[in-house]
Amino acid sequence: MIPRYNDLAANERTYLAWMRTSLALIAFGFLLERFDLVIRAFARSMTDGKFQMTSPLGREAGIVLVALGLLIMILSTWRFTTTTRLIKSETQETYGIRSVLLTGAIFILLASFVLLYVSKILF
Repeated sequence: MIPRYNDLAANERTYLAWMRTSLALIAFGFLLERFDLVIRAFARSMTDGKFQMTSPLGREAGIVLVALGLLIMILSTWRFTTTTRLIKSETQETYGIRSVLLTGAIFILLASFVLLYVSKILF
């Protein structure tokens, strides 16, 4: 039997959930960037090349989401290895609040980005 198997398995499930989240962000960012390209090509073909979109917001949004997905992937890998080391360690250590604050800051950044993106589309 593996010592502390339940804790290690829970840590791995959490890591895989973070990986799914980061991959979804990367895929959605790629989709936004490609969809913006399709919309531009469609608009040019419908107006004989006279229509110009003023804002490349879809491309920028896609790039930001891909970068955010990669950042979450890197941070979740770091957190997984740190937590695995702490679980396997014989000494009792306190868990720092830095990772919680960093994760919260990333989600606040993502929420503000989504609000900015939606407000530019609507207005």
